[in-house]
Amino acid sequence: MRVVRFYAPQDVRAEDAPEPTAGPGDLVIRVRNCSICGTDAKIWHSGHPDLRPPRVLGHEVAGEVVEVGEGAAGWSVGDRVQVIAAIPDDTCHECRNGWQTVCPNQERIGYQHDGGFAELMRVPAKVLAVDGVNRVPDGLSFAEASVAEPLSCVINGQEQARVGEGQTVVVVGAGPIGCLHVRLARVRGAARVFLIELRPQRLELAAGLVAPDEAIGADTTDTVAAVRGLTGGRGADVIIVAAASAKAQEDGLQMAARRGRVSFFGGLPKDRPAVTCDANIVHYREVGIVGANGSSPAHNRQALALIASGAVPVADLITHRLPLDGAIEGIHMVTRGEGIKVTVEA
Repeated sequence: MRVVRFYAPQDVRAEDAPEPTAGPGDLVIRVRNCSICGTDAKIWHSGHPDLRPPRVLGHEVAGEVVEVGEGAAGWSVGDRVQVIAAIPDDTCHECRNGWQTVCPNQERIGYQHDGGFAELMRVPAKVLAVDGVNRVPDGLSFAEASVAEPLSCVINGQEQARVGEGQTVVVVGAGPIGCLHVRLARVRGAARVFLIELRPQRLELAAGLVAPDEAIGADTTDTVAAVRGLTGGRGADVIIVAAASAKAQEDGLQMAARRGRVSFFGGLPKDRPAVTCDANIVHYREVGIVGANGSSPAHNRQALALIASGAVPVADLITHRLPLDGAIEGIHMVTRGEGIKVTVEA
């Protein structure tokens, strides 16, 4: 079969590989869609400490079952499925307290286990053990189902930031994650949602799709002043920084209303992880800073249900569809910020 495999930073190859087989408790699926994440682009550029090369990349996976391992009860050849990316161990202190997203023993598809940039992918038994394989509803495409994984991360982020009824929400970053944040904030009852983006073309494309109440170009606008002006000087209830930008995180604090929350949703480069925090904003205005790290199996189920119901549409966010051998070019497209969501169809 064909796969796209990481060997080292900037050494990712489309090549032939043996087909996987299902061991006890495993499934093998024929990958129909594996969408490309910004993290895949970061891995191509600089690797990842948790990734053990050589490794087949890709973790936003949907496909159909072609082999059922002994003991993988409840599954049959032909079942349409979506697979989680992050695999909690379900036994540690964090998991026992319901904090699966911060499981210290977490493993991931495309990192410790071969991922979905392949014609076939083995789904390890430990994924099934945490209820990490979801049935794709009839009528929902595999491409749409593959977007459940990034949406599940967005759900976790908005739970942590407590996005809710009547709020003013600012989303910084108009990539696929930012677009999903805009749509989910509406589902959760936000009264107004503003979208901020540095690149004019991406902002125009994203705003045309997800229709924020205001689209603010960070290239020409003082975004803090803009948000304060749009809120009568009060600031926003929630600011979600879905961009790898220290300045955007710092500006998020300046935009926050009293008792607002700032979500550091996008991670910063490992060699430049620090920001300057005005502690007096946090202290006197009682502003909270929250993180967001991946998603749980339950978040994936919820995401798939939201997509299937039409509450969070995603088909229009998929702007590019590429064959498997085009996955490397797709990663470069994501790096360049072209389109919104790029998916690989195996």
